Order: sequence, then C-alpha cells, then structure tokens
Amino acid sequence: MQKEATLAQPDVSELDLVQRCQAGDTEAFDELVRRYRTRVFGMIQNMVHSEQDAWDLAQDSFLKAWRSIQRFRGHSSFYTWIYRIVMNVTIDWLRKKQIKGGDSEFDDAVQLRQVDPASRTVPRAEALPHQSMERSEIRARIESAIAQLSPEHRAVILMKEIEGMQYHEIAETLGCSIGTVMSRLFYARKKLQNLLKDLYENI
Repeated sequence: MQKEATLAQPDVSELDLVQRCQAGDTEAFDELVRRYRTRVFGMIQNMVHSEQDAWDLAQDSFLKAWRSIQRFRGHSSFYTWIYRIVMNVTIDWLRKKQIKGGDSEFDDAVQLRQVDPASRTVPRAEALPHQSMERSEIRARIESAIAQLSPEHRAVILMKEIEGMQYHEIAETLGCSIGTVMSRLFYARKKLQNLLKDLYENI
C-alpha cells in the first residue's frame, strides 16, 4: 500500500518510473499509463474517429510499450517515445482498414520551395459566424475532410495542428526526414483546402 501511494505522487520522476518498469515493476508502468492515457486516447481518437477503436488501439499501444520498455534509453521524454509507438500502431491499423485518402495526389518528393510552412491547414471555426450550430457543422466538416486523408498525411496534420509538434519532432516520431514531413503537410493542406474550399471563401 505504501508503495502504491509513493507511485501515485506526481513528484515521482518519469525516469524513475521508467527505470522501475525496466526492472519489471508493473505498478510503475500503471502509473505511466495513468499519466498519459488521456493524451494518448485523444490523439488516437482524432485519427480514427471511433471511441471504441481508440481505446482498443490505446491498450495495444501501451502493451507494445511495456514489451519494448527495455529499448527506452532516455534520449527523449517517455511521452515522445510512446507517442511514436502509438502513432505507428494507429497508422498500421488504418492501413489495414484500407481507408482511402486519395493517395495518388500525394508525392513525398515535392520540391521544398513549394512548401510554405506557415500556411493555414484548416479554417479556424472561431473566425466564422458564432452560432453554436454552425460551429458544430463546421467542426464536423473539418473532421470529415481530415478523415479523407491517407493515414500518413492525417498523422502529420494532427501532430502539427493538434499536438503543436515541431517538424523535427514529427520526423522523429514517423521515422522520416523533415523534408518528407514538410511535403506531406503541403499535400495534406492542399487536399483539405480543396475539400473545404467553401469554408475558406466564407472567411
């Protein structure tokens, strides 16, 4: 009981918990799960738009993290490390579901001079009329448009716009170059702007 109380204290360091996990302490891993499950679930939910699937994928991701915990070297935060696992698990699941995203339009080899890192991804709902029903409809349109992207392009949009990650962080998470991240963002934004053309025109 005393051990559980110690683990639950927020001042127990993440690294200490990871080291305990690597020594086989499942209670330490339970504490890491408690600290990050809400963020992990939210990120997956944004990718798959299904609460049940999101919880299943979160559990799969945490299980994979537990099995791989010996590989964690502390070069990044535990969240960054598990985020990479979560994103890969989710993208693999989406691929297996054969969700179509118009992949033929995309090309990771796009010339970087075409990419404007500061370009808007989606219209901001707060800039539109403020009636709650309209905001709800706009949010649904945006979510629907994002759902039409390929898993890889959906991932970079959500990591950039929702998580606020930097290009090098996204590249590290997805195991690709910064140039690839920028080109995927370029095509994802292009696709979204086409799907949401009327919303942009009304801003």
